[in-house]
Amino acid sequence: MNRYSFILFILAIISCTPATEKKLKTIANGTPESAGYSSQRLARLDSTMNNWVDKGWMNGAVSLIIRNGKIAHYKSFGYNDLETKAPLDKDGIFRIASQTKAITSVAAMILYEEGKFLLEDPVSKYIPSFANIQVLDKFNDKDTTYTTIPAKRQITIRDLLTHTSGIGYAQIGSKEANSIYAKNNITGGLDVYEGTLADAMTRLGTLPLMHQPGERWTYGLNTDLLGRLVEIWSGKTLEEFFNERIFKPLDMKDTYFNVPEEKANRLVNFFMADSTGLKKFEKALGGDLNFPLRKKSYFSGGGGLSSTIYDYAVFLQMLLNEGEYNGVRLLSRNTVRMMTMNQIGDLNLGDNKFGLGFAIVSEKGSSMMPHQIGTYSWGGAFSTGYWVDPKEKMVVLIYRQMWGAHDAEIDAKFKVLVYQAIHD
Repeated sequence: MNRYSFILFILAIISCTPATEKKLKTIANGTPESAGYSSQRLARLDSTMNNWVDKGWMNGAVSLIIRNGKIAHYKSFGYNDLETKAPLDKDGIFRIASQTKAITSVAAMILYEEGKFLLEDPVSKYIPSFANIQVLDKFNDKDTTYTTIPAKRQITIRDLLTHTSGIGYAQIGSKEANSIYAKNNITGGLDVYEGTLADAMTRLGTLPLMHQPGERWTYGLNTDLLGRLVEIWSGKTLEEFFNERIFKPLDMKDTYFNVPEEKANRLVNFFMADSTGLKKFEKALGGDLNFPLRKKSYFSGGGGLSSTIYDYAVFLQMLLNEGEYNGVRLLSRNTVRMMTMNQIGDLNLGDNKFGLGFAIVSEKGSSMMPHQIGTYSWGGAFSTGYWVDPKEKMVVLIYRQMWGAHDAEIDAKFKVLVYQAIHD
């Protein structure tokens, strides 16, 4: 048999061989070593987390590290109740607040792929009250009156996804935004049971922007407004759309706007530090912290969800998999690429940039901490956080429910401890 005939023979064999079943991309149990970690170096993370509990820096935390699709670390530390010493459960349900934003952003981009809108569409195309948008000019602290000037252009869907619209935040924003929104019954979206999202976002369109569209990055109610647009584009409530198009396909069984009664005992307690140490609190951000258990129909796309750390890890692994998980595709890889790249040009978010729903680590940001360029992340007001490092093929989350004096230091040191344990 000559060489040419041999090549044809091999090709014939290959063509007759049954195609192997496509390997489904899911999160798998593993050892630290199977995920490219050192057990010995990862033990530094465990001892440090326990030390933070012992010193009273935190009541407890759950942390999860997934690399190359395998769980390298998934543990809980400390207590859900400091008085009874009831441990914090890995399967506890946490108020994830602004981590809701990434899910709302994905929901919007699912509809983008269905041709429901374009990123440069003006918001006023779908909510007419935004047609004659104004920008705050002068604000009087004494009587909270203000003057405005016309916006130079309409705000767009891209502006909402990148937080460059000029819309501020209610309750946690600037003094001007807090005042103007409070007078018009616009809230941050938590613990809200009167009125509808449709009415609130229509009112928002009559109120001034905090700056001209596209001129600055300003954290605001952009994603709550985006959530209302998801409702308009889909013809469903945000709760229905999330359940049908994201949570059920990804088998996210513990993620809710309304936590069911049978799971109420899994809602994690919230703690704040005072002069005597950490104390359990029932209220924060102007609302009752049992809001996940109180039936509501106002669905805040910017902060209303509660979830487990594992459920959210599945969502993030889907993004790391370029839009697919366990054989289910939510987004195309090019849409994920768009969402996780710089979308704000020369504007800055500290040392970093912002995509369509995520903070993006820049070259400068990567020089300051161990995370790679292109890592995307965000967190929630009650001290939950995550990041996805595509170059390291890594998903990392740390969940707490507390505010304390050492929160920022814990977050920074946690990141260092995660990266120093990589060993491959």
